[in-house]
Amino acid sequence: MSNYEFTTQSQVRRAFWQGFPTFKQVQGWTQNDYNATVRTEWVDFVDMLAKGGHISSALAQRVTL
Repeated sequence: MSNYEFTTQSQVRRAFWQGFPTFKQVQGWTQNDYNATVRTEWVDFVDMLAKGGHISSALAQRVTL
């Protein structure tokens, strides 16, 4: 059992969209379909989770929006 708050990519994505309700999630879009503002916030969000010990470094390296 891990001590991380989030252990799957879908959990991280869900938390991102909940934390940034002004951004519009579009079904079927991949990370590069979103504008630079959304992608920048995503990278900062993942970095914050990793540095805060909420996700593993392995998950931080592979998670995509």
